[in-house]
Amino acid sequence: MELTLTPMTAPELARLLGPLEQGYADDLVAHRGMSPEAARERSVDQIRESLPAGAATEGALLRLGRVDDTEVGWIWVTLPAATGPRQAWIHNIEVHPEHQGHGYARRMIQLIEVELAHLGVPELGLNVFGTNTVAIGLYRSLGFEVTSQQMAKRIDRAG
Repeated sequence: MELTLTPMTAPELARLLGPLEQGYADDLVAHRGMSPEAARERSVDQIRESLPAGAATEGALLRLGRVDDTEVGWIWVTLPAATGPRQAWIHNIEVHPEHQGHGYARRMIQLIEVELAHLGVPELGLNVFGTNTVAIGLYRSLGFEVTSQQMAKRIDRAG
């Protein structure tokens, strides 16, 4: 059984948007110290701004990972703008919990790299929270390198 990527439809994206927005909001609470309400608002706004036409958004590659007829996960990549850096960007990659541990995230990235190569895109970037050591290990094993680093420290109000 081999994993393939197929273009995502509008109903498929609609089904995945709610969990994506909540997951990103949860990360903003955990890693950026935002309130749940502010995090949810920022998450919804950022995702909707990035996908103004949903699955039909120009320059957005929304792909479902499938093994035979079973959906195992999905990936969202944005193509580079006509002007500026020639770097595509992974906004989200997700393997459904019941399918994790089978190398599907790795394969989705490899397949999207092939698609990007055919489109003449020379570079692929992403952000990852520093505590996500599993993802960091995967990305490093695929040849991703740190190109910038952001750090933060929470300040105790009492002290």
